[in-house]
Amino acid sequence: MRRMFGFLMGIFVGGLVGAIMALLLAPESGENLRGQLRDRGQGFMNDIRHSADSRRIELRHRLESLRSPRES
Repeated sequence: MRRMFGFLMGIFVGGLVGAIMALLLAPESGENLRGQLRDRGQGFMNDIRHSADSRRIELRHRLESLRSPRES
């Protein structure tokens, strides 16, 4: 669980650093850039939700298999 938390924190920090660098080095106007960043941020959050849902389903199936009676 710690590895997953560390991984997610790394993704979050990396995204934050990337967003800041994009703001500082962008050749686009502020309004266009904000729109692009908003779209990317929403896509990023959707990816995180999808990954979390997939992992939750996988863990639920594992738990169900561990709880089920074993055949002898």
